Amino acid sequence: MLDIHVEGDGDFSICRPAGEIDSYTVDSFREALADLVSVSQLLIDLSEVPFMDSAGLGALIGAIRKAGENDGVVVVSCGRASLMGLLRTTGFDQIVKVTETIEEAMEALGRTEQE
Repeated sequence: MLDIHVEGDGDFSICRPAGEIDSYTVDSFREALADLVSVSQLLIDLSEVPFMDSAGLGALIGAIRKAGENDGVVVVSCGRASLMGLLRTTGFDQIVKVTETIEEAMEALGRTEQE
């Protein structure tokens, strides 16, 4: 099961999925991201995601592409070594900023505290 918590507004939002993102749950993740691609700054916090497969990675890439088309900035925060390995191995960290902590992600977006 995947729970997705979203905080923020049209200027800045945080998307916090909790649970595995795979072929069974990716549709809800993709829908949540689709609702956020028009925000100016989007932080995707994967700290509560123990597993993500290629479907989840595809959903992330699609959202980043759409956000870029809308002049939005996306930063992904992921403190789990297994997911960081996936993001680095696939080159995902070459298309978007990936940080290990929320604080680093907030800093990358030019924000000093969670709003």
